[in-house]
Amino acid sequence: MADLTTKYLGLKLKNPLLAGSSGFTDSIDKLKLIEEQGAGAVVLKSLFEEEIIHEMEETFTKMTSENFLYPETYNHFEYEDIEDTLGSYIKLIRDAKKELTIPVIASINCVSSQKWTHFAKELEDAGADALELNAFVMPSDFDRSTADNEKVYFDIIKEVQKHTKLPIALKLSYYFSSLAPTLQKLSKSGIGSLVLFNRFYSPDFDLKTMKVEPSNVLSNASDITQSLRWIAIMAGRVDCGLSASTGVHDGKGLIKQLLAGADTVQIASTLYKNSYDIIGSMLKELDTWMQENEFESLEAFRGKLSQKNIKNPAAYERVQFMKYFSEK
Repeated sequence: MADLTTKYLGLKLKNPLLAGSSGFTDSIDKLKLIEEQGAGAVVLKSLFEEEIIHEMEETFTKMTSENFLYPETYNHFEYEDIEDTLGSYIKLIRDAKKELTIPVIASINCVSSQKWTHFAKELEDAGADALELNAFVMPSDFDRSTADNEKVYFDIIKEVQKHTKLPIALKLSYYFSSLAPTLQKLSKSGIGSLVLFNRFYSPDFDLKTMKVEPSNVLSNASDITQSLRWIAIMAGRVDCGLSASTGVHDGKGLIKQLLAGADTVQIASTLYKNSYDIIGSMLKELDTWMQENEFESLEAFRGKLSQKNIKNPAAYERVQFMKYFSEK
């Protein structure tokens, strides 16, 4: 077999395929099945910032009431001792670290740096190997400028870094007016990796009921083009790692993202569509392709098709566009 080992967030992985945050990573039984199929690491299903704030405020109110003898013990509260979302999440991390041999990455879906960031220390204490921040900032607020929107990401990173030494991955969207320079600046903030990209809620209209309904909840294989483009553009141009996400549904998608320059590749939708077996299938396809092309390790071909040697990627893509459509 070819050498599939790689590094991500300072962690040594047996291969670059990660089970991304989803309903497939929310219980110890599912995590064990994912490891059995060969995944290099798991990203636990995300906690929402709002959940953390809500439950912490409820706990604080209860423990600082006049009926509670020592309210100062709130600062040393053991979240695993209560049956709620936060306690269950802490327990999941601890159980996963006991049962699994692959790295366990905690995940927070966040929209701000307010109130919740000190919970990152609890994740570290529970044994998480790293933390993925899924920044869910939609630039649709008419009262915030482009600079205001970009500042949110830096504020989140800065506040979380105050509370934990865990390596941090930042998962974000492509909704930026200057995406490439912003990704470069974020890569210099001390994070370990950028994850390109997350998925937002996609609305659709039901013409019979005239109600808004969710659409394209799961990605399709064709959705790989956006992340593939930006992994290829940013590889070799950032001061941190790169993890590809969205649209990777088979071994071919995995190989393409590695050729573009990704350190790791995350999957979620294909697990819903093809179940756990897809992990082993994708890794087998990667191994076979590497042997056929005489690549002994990932480093032998990673980034081979990136655009790091192209001074202006936009100009290059413009030329390809003109060549293609001028022939049609």
